[in-house]
Amino acid sequence: MHVPDGFIDAPVSAVTAVVAAGAVTVGLRGAKRELDDRTAPLAGLVAAFVFAVQMLNFPVAAGTSGHLLGGALAAILVGPYTGVLCISVVLLMQGILFADGGLTALGVNITVMGVVTVLVAYGLFRALVKVLPRTRRSVTASAFVAALVSVPAAATAFTAIYAVGGTTDVPVGKVFTAMVGVHTLIGIGEAAITALTVGAVIAVRPDLVHGARDLRTPLKLRVGGELIDAPAAPAPAAAPAARIATRKVWGAGLVTALVLAGFVSFYASQSPDGLEKVAADKGIDAKEEEHAAKDSPLFDYGVQGVTDTRLSGGLAGVIGVGVTIGVGTGVFWAVRTRRERERQAPAEETTP
Repeated sequence: MHVPDGFIDAPVSAVTAVVAAGAVTVGLRGAKRELDDRTAPLAGLVAAFVFAVQMLNFPVAAGTSGHLLGGALAAILVGPYTGVLCISVVLLMQGILFADGGLTALGVNITVMGVVTVLVAYGLFRALVKVLPRTRRSVTASAFVAALVSVPAAATAFTAIYAVGGTTDVPVGKVFTAMVGVHTLIGIGEAAITALTVGAVIAVRPDLVHGARDLRTPLKLRVGGELIDAPAAPAPAAAPAARIATRKVWGAGLVTALVLAGFVSFYASQSPDGLEKVAADKGIDAKEEEHAAKDSPLFDYGVQGVTDTRLSGGLAGVIGVGVTIGVGTGVFWAVRTRRERERQAPAEETTP
């Protein structure tokens, strides 16, 4: 659902850019509470994983494909504030390096694919987790439903933006019906990918899943006929094992992202995605503009000058994963470091 330049007029694109900038600012502040030594590197990996899976278009209807949006997955794994940042990093890398999604439309894309999907998915996810039994299956099922709903919600948000600032005169009712219809089907694929990924991480390290942290209930001991909370295990003794386990999860996730982007992406559907199909069928793309990054050496997910299609696409995917994880990890470690400095500042001020 990457919106190209020219679909939305300049004034509305500017407004969405302000909305997106505000969301990123709020995300940076909120991420300070979500990120720690374990989740900061995981957040960079989540951004890279979303980038990789977005290269895997899957068929959803005759002549139409879909791909992961990733807002639900990111929010559930690393938290809603960090989730907005993850998707923003992905969209920025895609727009600059691969000419995927317009640069003047970056605000639209972050608002629709980053903010709306995260807010809708995480809000619904938390509501379901509260009413369902506290089990891993419930968390996975909640992730499925939240991801499913988030995609047509994003399609609805795009339709609303188009209704205000669309550059063509296509009736909004037709746009809404077509967008929500095809993206409901895409939502099923999004839900499956999200549930499988969340379930896989929960099975190994539930403490690394932001949305599953309340699954851990304190151990109870019966003392004098009454149940009391057992004392927590000493943190220093558990830390080395936890760090090793976290590195294993991170390594497995990185290898998976590289394989998906570097190899599996070659077998992705070549059909236009939901927005591209609706735009072509309804005439929304009549005023689409040429991308400013059309001369990028990675234009359209291929390495310019490499004639072998499989090799070109694979190299572009690997480069994309590497750049995204590098930029993402740098951002999240900076947020984490600033949080630590802010915590230490009051203590230093009170020290005689």
